[in-house]
Amino acid sequence: MPAALVTGSSRGLGRATALRFAKDGYDVAVNYHTSEQQATEVAAAVREHGQEAIVIEADVSVPEAATRLVEKTVDAFGGLDHVVNNAGIDQHVYTENLDSEDFDRIMDVNVNSAFNVTKAALSYLEDSADDPSVTNISSILAHTGAPIECHYASSKGALISLTRSHATDFAPDIRVNAVAPGHIETDMTADRTPEEKAQEREGIPVGHFGEPEDIAGAVAYLRDATFVTGETLNVNGGEDMR
Repeated sequence: MPAALVTGSSRGLGRATALRFAKDGYDVAVNYHTSEQQATEVAAAVREHGQEAIVIEADVSVPEAATRLVEKTVDAFGGLDHVVNNAGIDQHVYTENLDSEDFDRIMDVNVNSAFNVTKAALSYLEDSADDPSVTNISSILAHTGAPIECHYASSKGALISLTRSHATDFAPDIRVNAVAPGHIETDMTADRTPEEKAQEREGIPVGHFGEPEDIAGAVAYLRDATFVTGETLNVNGGEDMR
């Protein structure tokens, strides 16, 4: 049975992606750092689709933890076919109030983790017979920037550069792509006021926010798109046209 590893998959986009892989017939390694109960619930939902699941705690910004995560996945499933680097954090701080430690932490979690996991998984992906792939979760802010989260936007831009570099490095054996979500309804956006949400919706041509399943569908497309590598799929309701 083919196997997938989705980092940061205890909630939000990662959860939806893990369940989409399960629906499509993949065993799934569910990774979390702080939300063990939620990760356990995701694994149970994976099993409801008839697939195997393993729950693994790991702070993937730490190289040794990322390596342990990959090795436990391979031990459980006998191999690894697809990696989704979804782990990430956000923070709203103006540059003048931004500490260098906060900037570094965002880069560690959002960028270094993708490098760490991909590097650890590389030899196993090369052995896969399932057209192996890596998908990195970026953001619309990689293209537009943001006044109160320059470090987050910078990290997501770096992910796109990492995607293209790895796609070049690993071709033709492993395809590497990215998904750049726009405004998606997750717990990371739950702190928005109704007024803020209404204002944000005005900038989205389709007139509504996306759902985590929209991003999971984009990841599934890139997983199966055998002639696509080094690309970023923008899933934002047309927002970056404006």
